[in-house]
Amino acid sequence: MADYKNINIRNKRATFDYEILEEYVAGVVLVGTEIKSVRLGKVALTDSYCYFSEGELWIRGVNIAEYAWGTCNNHTPKRDRKLLLNRKELNKLERSLQDRGLTVVGLRLFLNERGLVKIVIGLAKGRKSYDKREYLKENDAKREMDKVMKSYRR
Repeated sequence: MADYKNINIRNKRATFDYEILEEYVAGVVLVGTEIKSVRLGKVALTDSYCYFSEGELWIRGVNIAEYAWGTCNNHTPKRDRKLLLNRKELNKLERSLQDRGLTVVGLRLFLNERGLVKIVIGLAKGRKSYDKREYLKENDAKREMDKVMKSYRR
């Protein structure tokens, strides 16, 4: 069983597929047994993205697994969930999404010190396949440099 204070679920695929321009921390509206599944770490953020509906921001594609000890009142794993942001941030995001090629993706889900579920969302621009190769080359070079620097410190 995971220590619920150390819940930090990342979407590694998002940083590979997208160039993150801005980040926001949003609250997530959960129902029923979803918080118990989150505390157990049963969440997948892969392929999650946000959209606007009637002036509200929703996230789609977040898979919170059903709670193992839930009854018939268990939640639906892949339902759309409402995100909570300030009106100023919502307006800024909505204006940014008018630009061609931008989207909002889920980057990281965590529990704050009060035990509330928060999600870090990022305004992102998609990468082309050659950009992805360049990104991998940069990461490999950085990893090699860190390894060399670590050996010189000894």
